[in-house]
Amino acid sequence: MATSTIAAEPGVPQIVLTTELDAPRGLVFKAFTDPDLLVQWLGPRPRSTKIDEYDPRPGGRWRFVHRDDDGAEHELHGVFHRTPSVRRGVVRTVESDGAPGQVALETTTFSDHRGHTVMRQSLVCQSVAARDDMLRDLRDEATEALSRLRELVERRARQEATRPDARDLQAA
Repeated sequence: MATSTIAAEPGVPQIVLTTELDAPRGLVFKAFTDPDLLVQWLGPRPRSTKIDEYDPRPGGRWRFVHRDDDGAEHELHGVFHRTPSVRRGVVRTVESDGAPGQVALETTTFSDHRGHTVMRQSLVCQSVAARDDMLRDLRDEATEALSRLRELVERRARQEATRPDARDLQAA
């Protein structure tokens, strides 16, 4: 059932990733914001992820480091613009060490849709050229990461469906 799309309108410096997941909204939000879960899915499979900094409050900084099999490191970092919440989503800047100075504003929302969760990520870039650079990197990496996220949350949703406190995640 789960689907993902990546959209970029010609001439608009924005990328929109939309993913439908067969898991409760609270669980998807937790996987997106809990450092212990983030490292399990963030980035493509051949890379491991380490969280160097994670301060999810307005003005708080975050820094993720992906390491390739050959030991090369790739960094993503930014600043939170508000405290993440399941209802209001996550708003932060994103910058890659591979494109210093090209900062995007990322807004991620989580909504219920017929018992599933729709996660929508909007990345507003500084220019169409910067968007195109980011889009080239995102196509493969985001597809792989979202596949890993899907596997994680759907597996956890099945496990947690049998727990007595499972309603807490669905109501969040």
